[in-house]
Amino acid sequence: MAVNGGRNDIVRIDIERLVSSTKDASMSPKCCIFKTPIILRRINEQAYVPDAFSIGPFHYGDRKLRDTQSIKIKYFKGLISRSHFREQILRNLIDSVMEVEKEARECYAWPADCVMEVEKGACECYAWPIDYEPNDFVKILVIDGCFIIELLRKEAYPNLREEDDPIFTKFCMKKFLLHDLILLENQVPWMVLTRLFNLTTGPEYRHPLFKLAIKFFSSIFSLSPPAIHCTCIEDIKHIPDLLRKWMISFHEEVEGSPLSLETIPSATSLDEAGIKLIMRESRSILDIKFDKGVLEIPSLLINDTTETAFRNLISFEQCYPKCPARITSYAIFIDRLINRAKDAELLGERKIIENWLSPDDAVQFFNKLYLNTHINENYYQSLSRNLNIYCTNSWPKWRAALVRNYFSTPWAILSTMAAVILLILSFLQTWYTII
Repeated sequence: MAVNGGRNDIVRIDIERLVSSTKDASMSPKCCIFKTPIILRRINEQAYVPDAFSIGPFHYGDRKLRDTQSIKIKYFKGLISRSHFREQILRNLIDSVMEVEKEARECYAWPADCVMEVEKGACECYAWPIDYEPNDFVKILVIDGCFIIELLRKEAYPNLREEDDPIFTKFCMKKFLLHDLILLENQVPWMVLTRLFNLTTGPEYRHPLFKLAIKFFSSIFSLSPPAIHCTCIEDIKHIPDLLRKWMISFHEEVEGSPLSLETIPSATSLDEAGIKLIMRESRSILDIKFDKGVLEIPSLLINDTTETAFRNLISFEQCYPKCPARITSYAIFIDRLINRAKDAELLGERKIIENWLSPDDAVQFFNKLYLNTHINENYYQSLSRNLNIYCTNSWPKWRAALVRNYFSTPWAILSTMAAVILLILSFLQTWYTII
């Protein structure tokens, strides 16, 4: 039997093994924290992995990140020590997270293409959950969640910081955390953070959790701090989702348009076409407006953390089912504005971009930001279409050329006025001679 039908038997057995291996591998609808797909990671691996701090189960135990584990424990103990009933509060924290252990576990998953690299032959239609015992999993969530809460509180309430605080006495630590806490695969579910926060709060802490988080990350996207009692954001999944929803909340509701091949001219081309590029005072970088020849774009800071933030928000939009591609659409629009270093320099002169990188690096940053992504709807398609329609009009181009060539500097204005005066005098002299 093995000789005559061996090949068919092997094929049948392999199929049965594959089917059995996928029974528990389907992705939960609650899944919102993913290992970034390989197709996105290949552009810039470092934008998706932590530099110093592991948060959650994906990078727990990584040798490169063990040195900071003591800092997380120190912050965890500091949070507990402020309670008069330390053992009771610790028990309450563990019990509270244990109540949602299964639900929290469903928030994590390895995407199919990551599994293909780790487990050869795995079916790419499924995602594999994390593999930790309940007690170990809850321990990770409690320590990491309390560390995040203590960090956010110390940022908002400086009186909580010790003189030898390992984070706030070293500038590099804050930089590491801005990078590491924005990573999609380095998260604790928001529902866990909320439970831990509520159990460790008091009347002296008046700010809600989401306000503390936005305050900490405000330097990345120039986010405006929310009002104390603001509850406009619902169903938060994790920190990246909070920041994404906060930016969207200040951008008026717009409908996405089917993606087309229609593009827009670069910033310098728009300027030559007579379109005014000005910085828009807005609470969200997404709030771009175009009206009557004026393109208003909120200011964007480009530094070492900006790429990491954008890439992980885009990764979330690509991985989370039915997620509107608002950040991806923004990245596409800005990329089309910046084709050359001159475009970046022009936007810098107009205060639209505060670029801490070189103009060439800024161009490379945007040109590669949304590579290997896919969107069905572009939320700036209508605005792009209006820009193109305006650019086809000849009068704005002539007016822009007139201003650029004859009224760009005080000396040019004086020269133009002198030429006009001479022309008028010559005309008057000729007319007088004829008379």
